[in-house]
Amino acid sequence: MSPRPLTPEEIDGALAELPGWRLAGDRLERTYSFARHLQAAVLVVHVARLQDELDHHADLLLGYNTLRVSVNTHSVGGKVTGLDVGLARRIEEIAPAHGAEAGAPAHGAE
Repeated sequence: MSPRPLTPEEIDGALAELPGWRLAGDRLERTYSFARHLQAAVLVVHVARLQDELDHHADLLLGYNTLRVSVNTHSVGGKVTGLDVGLARRIEEIAPAHGAEAGAPAHGAE
């Protein structure tokens, strides 16, 4: 079954369960903060492994002590689908083990 774009209500419901994530245009996005750059870089590798496992890929932007994750589903015209929510949930599961600071605000959400 092909993925379908989520409704605004479905996206809001998913975001309520994904602290730090936000809707940025037609993408789910979150920026993680770390005490050290290497922690962020190692999370990139772990996320890349997850993405290959799920066959669904996000844009990852590695910065100094930060990692920004931005994802949507290209096959449905760049909209948010359950695939994106699933990937975000998996990243949320592994990020704390890499030293991602709890409660770090989403990029641009001050």
